[in-house]
Amino acid sequence: MLNNFSTDPVFTPEQVLENRGRVAIFIDGSNLFYAALQLGIEIDYTKLLVRLTAGSRLLRSFFYTGVDRTNEKQQGFLLWMRRNGYRVIAKDLVQLPDGSKKANLDVEIAVDMMALVGSYDTAVLVSGDGDLAYAVDAVSYRGVRVEVVSLRSMTSDSLINVADRYIDLDHIKESIQKTPRQNYTYRPLSGIGLMDEQEE
Repeated sequence: MLNNFSTDPVFTPEQVLENRGRVAIFIDGSNLFYAALQLGIEIDYTKLLVRLTAGSRLLRSFFYTGVDRTNEKQQGFLLWMRRNGYRVIAKDLVQLPDGSKKANLDVEIAVDMMALVGSYDTAVLVSGDGDLAYAVDAVSYRGVRVEVVSLRSMTSDSLINVADRYIDLDHIKESIQKTPRQNYTYRPLSGIGLMDEQEE
């Protein structure tokens, strides 16, 4: 009997996932962007949503980001995000004295985490920002399980210390990155001889 106990986990992986209950995802867009740059990957946001939800019931997935209204590429990206399962919370970028632009959305993330307590069982926070540690602590006292997902080198210890679970982006990068497009050359049906030469 003792042998069985030592080989069987207390919970099966399925039970652990079930115990997550309803999941709410809170993504700090700029934090994730810089983490992806550090890792040298491009995030596939569909894969990310699947990976973070991990079979649990998704309440909502929030994506917080600063926006440059003149950047058409960014506007297109945010429209795609809205149409593919994300609730986008955007704030105009503010120009700093050194010329850089920034938008801080810590307050928005903290308020949403608190406001939705009771509607979700597990919060997945994608950020390494230590300023969010107080909000994480507050929601966990209200009975919420908190999982923090971020790059270890960019994550505050204070945030890891108050989380129930910490996941390093480096460990899951293969399952959330865009797969590089396979290079292929257009091969017209009539140019068989030409095609063979290209392959050599």
